Order: sequence, then C-alpha cells, then structure tokens
Amino acid sequence: MSDAIHAGNAPQAVGSYPHARRAGDLLFLSGIGPRSAHDNSIPGNVHDADGVLLAYDIAAQCHAVFANVRSVLEASGAGMDDLLDVTVYLTDMANDFPVYNRIWAEYFPDPAQAPCRTTLGITALPTPIAIELKCIAIART
Repeated sequence: MSDAIHAGNAPQAVGSYPHARRAGDLLFLSGIGPRSAHDNSIPGNVHDADGVLLAYDIAAQCHAVFANVRSVLEASGAGMDDLLDVTVYLTDMANDFPVYNRIWAEYFPDPAQAPCRTTLGITALPTPIAIELKCIAIART
C-alpha cells in the first residue's frame, strides 16, 4: 500500500498523478519541472507575441526545479538531505549541462553527501521546460 502526496506549494501536476507517493520507507516523486506554483509560468522563458518560445534561462529553471522538489519533499515530511537518487532530464545537454552541474553543486556541495544522479539528454518534455527531475528519497515518519 502507498500513500499519494499532493504538495500545496508546488505547481499542479501536468497530468492525473500525485506529486509523490510514499511506499514504506521511500518517497517516489513524480517528474518535477520548474513551473511556478503561483501562476504556472516557467521562469526564464521568453516568448514572442504569438506565444512561441524564443529563449530560456537554464539557471532560472534549475533553481525553480530545485525549489519545487524541496516543496514536494517538505509536504512529504522530508527534505533535500533525504534525497537518495535523482534522474535529471535536460533538453539541451550540450549547452545546459555545465550550468546545471554548477547549480547542482550549490545545492549539494559535498559529493559524499549528495544523492546519486543520472543525467539524460532528451529531445522534449511535456511542456516548454528545459529540465525535469525524477527523485527517490527517504520517507521520514
């Protein structure tokens, strides 16, 4: 049996699924992107008058995605220190990985204490975002 978790301070899910699910001593977070919980905007995205995406700021999206992960973890009774494994999806690995990797080190400065991580370059995500995180954490009771 597992418990669904919906975080009030995180953006709504893009589909019909919870922000996280607790199963025993583990938390499984659904894919978390950088959208704002307040207005569903994507930090750093620049659009033309027709709404076409012209540019994005990967640093802004990285900080926003970590804030959203933190919100879901806190709603689950956990914190960033409880992360065990993170899968990262980047839509432009060649250009965005160096910035992302630098920002990762701001949140996890000690590699010995950082969660495990896998980073994948993919062609697209369901909304016009450049990064998404899929996380597993320790569930605190």
